[in-house]
Amino acid sequence: MNAPLRNAEVVTFGCRLNAVESQELAKAHASARETVIVNTCAVTGEAARQARQAIRRLHRERPEAEIVVAGCAARLDPPGFAKIGGVTRVLAEHAPNRALASVEGTRGLLAVQNGCDHRCTFCIIPFGRGAARSAPPGEVVAQAGALVSSGKREIVLTGVDLTSYGVDLGEDWTLGRLVRLLLRRLPELERLRLSSVDCIEVDADLVEAFAEDSRLCPHLHLSLQSGDDLILKRMKRRHSRQSAIEVCRTLRKRRPDIIFGADFIVGFPTETEAMFDATLDIVDACGLTHLHVFPFSPRPGTPAARMPQVSPQIAKERAARLREKGDAALRRHLDAQIGRTLQLLSERGGMGRAADFTLAHTPDVDASRMIEALCTGHDGRALTTRLTALGR
Repeated sequence: MNAPLRNAEVVTFGCRLNAVESQELAKAHASARETVIVNTCAVTGEAARQARQAIRRLHRERPEAEIVVAGCAARLDPPGFAKIGGVTRVLAEHAPNRALASVEGTRGLLAVQNGCDHRCTFCIIPFGRGAARSAPPGEVVAQAGALVSSGKREIVLTGVDLTSYGVDLGEDWTLGRLVRLLLRRLPELERLRLSSVDCIEVDADLVEAFAEDSRLCPHLHLSLQSGDDLILKRMKRRHSRQSAIEVCRTLRKRRPDIIFGADFIVGFPTETEAMFDATLDIVDACGLTHLHVFPFSPRPGTPAARMPQVSPQIAKERAARLREKGDAALRRHLDAQIGRTLQLLSERGGMGRAADFTLAHTPDVDASRMIEALCTGHDGRALTTRLTALGR
C-alpha cells in the first residue's frame, strides 16, 4: 500500500510574505517522502548566508530528507543553491499574482501583492520577486471571508510593495479602494491591519478609509529609511522628508488616534553626521512611536554597494543612537496609555495587541479573545494591564 502524503516541512527566513508563501509551499509539496523546504530571503547578504548554512545543517542532520529551496535568494542564484549538498530542487519561478492567506498566531495574513517596480539603490528584492503584480479584488475578498469564517478576528494585508496594489489591474484600483471594499463586504471582520507601506503611495481612498471606519487599525508602519533629502535621493526613494511629514500630518488630522512606526537604514553611503541628525529629528517631526533600525550593510549587486561607504563602526553607533531615540518615543506613548481602558486581542504567552499595535501583558486568557483591560503601567516595551471585561 502506498504511504500517505504529508505536507512538507518549511524553514522560513525573511518577511511576512515569505511566511504566507511557506504555508502554500508546504501544501504544494506534499509527499510520501520526508521533504523540507527552505524558503530563503535575500534582503541582505547575511540573510542568504544564513539560508545556505541552514541547508547544510539540515543535510547533515537529516541526510535522507529531500531538500527543496525556494524564495528570493534561490531565485537570484539558482545554480549556487542547486550545488549545495542535499538540495534536490530549486524553485526559481516567480509566484503567481493571486491572493494567499495563512494563519500567524491569532491573526490571518493575506498577501494581496507581490513584486516591485522600483529600484532603490540598496535593495535587490525586485530582482528576486519580479514586477509588481496584484491579486484580483474578488479573490482577495473571498480569501478574507474564508479567514473570518475560520475565526480570525484580525486580518493583516501584506505584500512586497503593498501600496502599489492595483498598478497592474487598471480600473483605478488602489490599496485604499481595496481596503474600503473589504470593510464594506465583511461587516463581521473586527480588525483590518496593514503591513509596511510606502508613504508616497498613500492614496485618497486610504485616507478616507482611516477616517470613516474604526475597524481599520490606527497604525501604519512607514518605509522611510532616512530623514535627509540627499540620502533619500541617493537611495532612489520617491518621497522627500517633507512629504513624509505631510502624510503623517494628514492622516493624524483625519484619524487622531493613529500612531506611526518606521523603518530606517543608518550609515548609508555618504551619510554625514548632519544627515544623520535629520533622521533623528524626523522621529519627532512625524511623531513616530515604533522604530525598526538597521545599520547599512552593502548588498552585493546593488548600486549602493559601489558607493563610498561609511565605516561599520559609525553605522553601528548611529543605529544605537536612533534606537535610543525610538525607545524614548515608545516610553512616552506607553506613559500616555496609563489609566486608559483598551480593547486587546489576546495572543499566546500572556500578551495582546491594541488596535494601534501597542503591545500589552494580558491576564491569563486563551489566545484570540477580544478583551477589555485597564492600563496600569508598563515596562518600557509593553503595557501592564488589569482585566475589566472578557469578550468572546
